[in-house]
Amino acid sequence: MSFLRASKLTRRSYSTASREFVKLVEVGPRDGLQNEALNVPTPTKVALINALSATGLAVVEATSFVSPKWVPQMGDSSQVFAQIDKKKGVSYPVLTPNLKGFEAAVAAGVKEVAVFGAASEAFSKKNINVSIQESLARFESVLQAAQKQNISVRGYVSCVLGCPYEGKVDPVKAAEVAKTLLDMGCYEISLGDTIGVGTPGSMEKLLDEIEKVIPLHQVAVHCHDTYGQALANIHAAVQRGVRVVDSSVAGLGGCPYADGASGNVSSEDVVYMLNGMGYETGVNLPELVKVGHWISGQMNRPNGSRVGNAMKKKLGL
Repeated sequence: MSFLRASKLTRRSYSTASREFVKLVEVGPRDGLQNEALNVPTPTKVALINALSATGLAVVEATSFVSPKWVPQMGDSSQVFAQIDKKKGVSYPVLTPNLKGFEAAVAAGVKEVAVFGAASEAFSKKNINVSIQESLARFESVLQAAQKQNISVRGYVSCVLGCPYEGKVDPVKAAEVAKTLLDMGCYEISLGDTIGVGTPGSMEKLLDEIEKVIPLHQVAVHCHDTYGQALANIHAAVQRGVRVVDSSVAGLGGCPYADGASGNVSSEDVVYMLNGMGYETGVNLPELVKVGHWISGQMNRPNGSRVGNAMKKKLGL
């Protein structure tokens, strides 16, 4: 593709973008907090979710129903879900890695869950102690139970662009795992660059394979910013037709399996970029920035959002 042709395509997509909506899935309360070494009190988690719900976000991933032995930070999942104010029009999905977690989530009143697989065999064994095929078999029982109870299920595929143990991941393999989850009944597949090694080029190659087996309107991207490529990768995905983006307020989170891996891309930075491209997100950016600074203060850590830091003085924070 020549530069001239590429430029025309970009201008055309931007000019029509104002009629299109990009949904953000806020993962800060779950993916952002789960690996924090210091315990985050339940009231702080509840306040964070409630504050995020008030910014216009349509989806706030609330918590994870996992064994406290493996993820101590999520040991209060039932209490958190019971105490949050469920705002009308906002979804509050939770992560359920197995049938036991799913049953606990349903007992707590959850209406949407997510399962978490991997495109890397080594990562699957290190992260959830089973092979890819074994993990998929485990998820099948969750999806069967969910269908009987009219519970929506989202599927995550981690390490789609790289693995800390295997290096580069074959995009065909990532597409195979994604397609399997979709065929099982997941309504949407989130493609995770778990260690943040992807580039727009590798994202394009991945989406080439994904698009062969899954419509892009059923795909989300979940990008970490280890190498500073998250926004560029999201830009590439949105230009291809992806309309769901996972992000984390103040850039909370990180991958414990990747040396130097920074957190998820910050929600504030994603909203700012999408606004500039002409897309609708429904998110009040100044209010989101305030939430980012508040939770950063609560956790006594720097705010990982460039936009949040740039707007701090303007908002009088």
